[in-house]
Parts: sequence; C-alpha cells; structure tokens
Amino acid sequence: MDIDDILAEVDSHAVPPATRDLQELTRAWVTERSAPEILPWPDMLMERILERLRRQIELVEEQTGNTDPKANFRLIIIQTELERFKFLVRSFLRARIAKIDAHALHHLTDPSTKARLSPSELQYATAHTSLLHAHYHSSFLSQFPTSLQRMDDTAGGISMVEGPDVDKAVFVRALKDVEEPVYVEGTDTAFDMRRGDVVVVRWSAVREVVMAGDAELI
Repeated sequence: MDIDDILAEVDSHAVPPATRDLQELTRAWVTERSAPEILPWPDMLMERILERLRRQIELVEEQTGNTDPKANFRLIIIQTELERFKFLVRSFLRARIAKIDAHALHHLTDPSTKARLSPSELQYATAHTSLLHAHYHSSFLSQFPTSLQRMDDTAGGISMVEGPDVDKAVFVRALKDVEEPVYVEGTDTAFDMRRGDVVVVRWSAVREVVMAGDAELI
C-alpha cells in the first residue's frame, strides 16, 4: 500500500454519507450515459437517495412561509441541494429509459440484461413491447403469414432481436490496479490497467472491470 492508497482510504471514511451518495450517483450517471448497454440497477444507492429526497421535500414544505431569515437561508441551501439530486436522478433515469426504448425486446429476452432492470423498468419495457407489437400488428404484421409475425423470430439462425453495440469504443479510467490483463476479443491485444490509467477500448473488453467497480467510464 503506497501513500495514494492510504490517502484514498482516509478520504473515503472522511466523506459524509450524503456527499458519498452524490459522488456515487454522479459516477453512475456518467457511466450509464457512456456505456452502450444498460447497467445493473443500483438499488441500495437509489433507495438511500430517494429517501433523502423525500425527507428534504417534507422539510421544505414544513419550512415554507417561515419568516426567520436564518431559516430562509437554510431553506435555500436545502432547495439547491434538492434540485441537484433531482437533476441527476432524472438524467440517470432518462439515460436508462432511452436504452430500453431502443432495445426493449432485447432487454426482455436476454436473461442477463433483464436482471439488470428495476421492477419499474421491467414493467415499462413489457408495456413498451406490447404497445409496439400491437402497433406493428395492426399496421402490417397481420398481413403476413402467422409464422412470420413474431418479432423475436430466430429462423435460419438469425435473430430479429437487435441488441446494443457492445463493441462501441468507450473511455475508461482505472480506479484501482486491475489484477488480470484486459483482452480485446477477436484481436491479439492485451494490456494491464493500473490505477489512474485512461484508455479508449471496446466496451466488451472492459465491461466486467467496470461492473466490478475497478474502473469507471468518463
């Protein structure tokens, strides 16, 4: 352990919980926007943040109308923090919903991807797919033979379900030394990632590293 590791460990314990949650939410938001496929739903983080937002909204409602100047100044600070959290949460959810809209059927048919959705997202993806199928059926699918009306057909070894481009290039920064070399599938390329390294590489090569928390997208 070098001095940077010691300082990082001290800093992680010194950061207040609210600030740490804000940092984690910001990192999740940036990573979600940069990754070509949807990432696991951070249920524990979102539970803490949504509970914090609920308490802050209640406090703002209780303090509204207070004529005490100190109370008003404190209320302004709380409202500013509240809006910051709300912006990040909304942007984070919009990024995930955009991915669901683009590949809804993929998210429902691929077990590993389906497991990354929250219950609300799973419900949304199911409703989205049902509406889309009903629209396609009334527009043109009903004119086709029954065997050709499936939207998830895999006849001939070719799937009609389109997924995200996992070979899209991403910028990734190592948060710690990665023990195993990173291999780029289909090539002879392999490289080590040390803490602080920033590389441009295919998402498929660093997916597991990012999901393990050893690296982040930037």
